[in-house]
Amino acid sequence: MQPQADPFIAPTCTGSIQILYQDDSILLINKPTGLLSLSGKHPLNKDSVHFRLVQDFPDARLLHRLDLGTSGIMLVALNKSINGSLTRQFQAKRIAKTYTAVLQGHVAPAFGQISAPIAKGEFPLQKICRETGKPAHTEYELLGHEFATDERGAKTPSSRVLFTPLTGRTHQLRIHSRALGHPILGCDLYANDAAYFSASRLMLHATSLSFNHPLTDERVHVQCPCPF
Repeated sequence: MQPQADPFIAPTCTGSIQILYQDDSILLINKPTGLLSLSGKHPLNKDSVHFRLVQDFPDARLLHRLDLGTSGIMLVALNKSINGSLTRQFQAKRIAKTYTAVLQGHVAPAFGQISAPIAKGEFPLQKICRETGKPAHTEYELLGHEFATDERGAKTPSSRVLFTPLTGRTHQLRIHSRALGHPILGCDLYANDAAYFSASRLMLHATSLSFNHPLTDERVHVQCPCPF
């Protein structure tokens, strides 16, 4: 029996990729929301960050991914050797990232850490599981309390936070936000209906990235302003 094709078809993404920095070895880009990082198995899911980049940079290699709805900074290697060097930095946890998010409700206290192991759930979900999950740790800082306006014009309490993931599990920030009791607005997988319908997109943006340049070993810190 032939396996069924992935039934998910990503909506057309009209947003463009912005190049934040470029040299002979790396790219730093700003991914728009609604764009896959890698092309999917379904032929209608060909459009992606990688598919677009290889049109101009044939040996471009993604070092990490962002979810479809997440926007913000991605680091791209422009050849195999650079990819290997930066991959080792990821493995050694020498690459630091932060994300801005808007969560449902008013978060307290203003600083905290979420430690909850994550395991694979029923596709495409992940789940928190103390028995089989891999360690997952996220630090957060409250940036301010706000009020989100849904499509009906109703205002609900929300919080803007800065996340610093200390591990890199799939859907980590989305599932940790729910575990905190404050799901990310616009999240189609882990938010309740009120949180999902309070935003027109996933309110998660990769805000900053720090790493050592693979050729000079100089520490590089790049920021990408949050669009929401």
